[in-house]
Amino acid sequence: MKKILFIDRDGTIVKEAKAPDYVLDSFEELEFYPEVFRYLGKIVRKLDYEIVMVTNQDGLGTKALPTETFWNIHNKIIKAFENEGIVFSKVFIDDSYPEDKKPTRKPGIGMVTEYIDNPKYNLKKSFMIGDRLTDIEFAKNLGAKGIFINNDEALGATEINSKREELDAFIALQTTSWKKIYKFLNKTNRY
Repeated sequence: MKKILFIDRDGTIVKEAKAPDYVLDSFEELEFYPEVFRYLGKIVRKLDYEIVMVTNQDGLGTKALPTETFWNIHNKIIKAFENEGIVFSKVFIDDSYPEDKKPTRKPGIGMVTEYIDNPKYNLKKSFMIGDRLTDIEFAKNLGAKGIFINNDEALGATEINSKREELDAFIALQTTSWKKIYKFLNKTNRY
């Protein structure tokens, strides 16, 4: 059975765009998360995880985030990782807003139903890596664990359905360092 690392995009592999909209909509704002290439690359080469991107992109295709702008930046991000030998097996993008309450929007798991009850995958030994509490609740909803890149605990706090303290049981690691994520997964992989 395969283990999966579900990985958020903004705030996790690239730096979170600035408030108030947190929308990465220009190349000037594009900045990769420190040491992500080095340590995600080590994870891909040395550990036994499939990597899958799962991201919410509020209003993709609207005036707030035009399709062409998004895809130009997103494709550049994907290509930069591919150039380092880091290939996402799948990329799932939800374009809704929080108030739409779609089952495909994290913390909902509607985008990744192909992994649920699938004998090819071991979700109990899989992780969601993200910078929002919605990522941790997504892990909970999947039956996985979360790795919380906690630069701002308020991000996603208004969108979760669980009580904040209930999510603590699903946080396997809380950090702001890809090096620590690699060390944790390497240690976990040995058991």
